[in-house]
Amino acid sequence: MSRLVVVSNRVANPHRAAAGGLAVAVRESMRETGGIWFGWSGRLQEETQSPGTEEGVKIETVGNVRLATVDLSRAEYETYYLGYANNVLWPVFHYRLDLAQFDERYVEGYRRVNRKFAQALHALLEPDDVIWIHDYHLIPLATELRALGCDNRIGFFLHIPLPPPLVLAAIPEHAWLVRSLFAYDLVGFQTETDVTHFTRYLEVETNGTQLPDGKFHAFGRSVRFGAFPIGIDLDEFAKLERSREAMDMFDRMREEYSRRQLLVGIDRLDYSKGLPQRLQAFRRLLECHEENLNRATLIQIAAPSREDLDAYDDLRREMDSLCGAINSDFGELDWMPVRYIHRSVARKRLPGLYRASRVALVTPLRDGMNLVAKEFLAAQDPADPGVLVLSRFAGAAEQLKEAVLVNPYDTNEMAEAIHRALTMPIEERVAKHAALMATIRSYDVHWWRRRFLAELESATESAHA
Repeated sequence: MSRLVVVSNRVANPHRAAAGGLAVAVRESMRETGGIWFGWSGRLQEETQSPGTEEGVKIETVGNVRLATVDLSRAEYETYYLGYANNVLWPVFHYRLDLAQFDERYVEGYRRVNRKFAQALHALLEPDDVIWIHDYHLIPLATELRALGCDNRIGFFLHIPLPPPLVLAAIPEHAWLVRSLFAYDLVGFQTETDVTHFTRYLEVETNGTQLPDGKFHAFGRSVRFGAFPIGIDLDEFAKLERSREAMDMFDRMREEYSRRQLLVGIDRLDYSKGLPQRLQAFRRLLECHEENLNRATLIQIAAPSREDLDAYDDLRREMDSLCGAINSDFGELDWMPVRYIHRSVARKRLPGLYRASRVALVTPLRDGMNLVAKEFLAAQDPADPGVLVLSRFAGAAEQLKEAVLVNPYDTNEMAEAIHRALTMPIEERVAKHAALMATIRSYDVHWWRRRFLAELESATESAHA
């Protein structure tokens, strides 16, 4: 059986709870199959030198997984991570060209770090390894590995959205970036919309051709691509629900808010998540539906995210202002409409918070998938479930069609959708939840891993046939 080698920007202990969607999904894959998980250590070389490293790679064995990490220099961090990954690719891929900073120093740093990763990883590889590379930080990694003589099977999965062709083409290096994807044997996206955008880009910007076997030929090479929507591990999440931390959280929320209806939002503090628009819609709800006064409470958790970037300072100030205004305009001595928490909450506590909430607001302006939507549904009591209000621009909306779908740019529509969710009859809530859970069970994290790796094997077999 081939060994699985997973590569992502950051590496997490596969036996510890993780917060982000990528970390959760990859952790579950690695815990079941074992292998190597390779990526950045999260450390900067001038801040700490890792003892016991060989050729810049630190190896740690955790169960059946070897964690292999490398440090970055301050300059590499600023150009590769802060610069190209988060000031170019992240805003452009989330349709925010106004926030992108195109700087040739960034792309050079991005290429240099991917070359550094390839050199470190290549020394660890065995001939039959299957390499699975994740996300926008590492798009050119396969090109660098191929240049070193690597002929292993290599797949790539993009966890964030792929923008339409004209938006993608705004990146000065867009042709090089897309050409890099053709060094892979399989490229995976979250949604069929992403696949459509990729196909249209290739049709418009290249002289490539669609092949009958599902591949596209361009840049002198053929690649297969498709949609592989990420799911959650329901068994693992059920264990979290039964944990002492989750049950304590549920009991405390139910006791403290026994006379209220709880709404919950759990996000990173990121401009893609639509947090100001969500608060404006909640304010409109209180203005237009007075029965929610002294009754509906929104708990909004916004974990710190990329705070080295100016755009996030602006967002934090805006959130502080919006929350303060809502609480001062509508709050009572014994009721604050918004409980805003700008810090991370332990993952073990989240199922209890989900279960105590009548409504979840998952309303990003653009998102790759959003596993919070699926976790909220998994935490509900099937006999008396809460309601998911979901942005139509979240990748999850392609699967979770029975949710209350909203346009996060439309304040009035979103306010009315929240009111509908708060007043939805139990029969409708139960029916929606049952349908949504059937989808979540069918397309869980294990389905995602098995389908992607099976497609990767099939793609490489046909290439060598």
